[in-house]
Amino acid sequence: MGSFIFSILQQILGLLVLAIIVSAILSWLVAFNVINIRHPVANAVVRGLDAVTRPVLRPFQRFIPPLGGIDISPIVAIIVIQAAERYLLPWVHGFLFPFIG
Repeated sequence: MGSFIFSILQQILGLLVLAIIVSAILSWLVAFNVINIRHPVANAVVRGLDAVTRPVLRPFQRFIPPLGGIDISPIVAIIVIQAAERYLLPWVHGFLFPFIG
């Protein structure tokens, strides 16, 4: 049971990293008018990814100012998420494994 939960959490964190990357790329494409957000599908995708990634990126954006108009908070968020996935999640799994099996 514990390995199943551990695996699910790893997959969720991986999907979150992917959503942050896709959201950042889409924001660049929208800024350079490659994608028109007046199109309903494009607008739905951009708004959906923004709804998923905003709660994760907002704390980083409060502390990291844009550098020359470039927002590096997605990069920092990805580094933190991957560090948590690599170091914190196995530690929690090892600590809780005796209790949940």
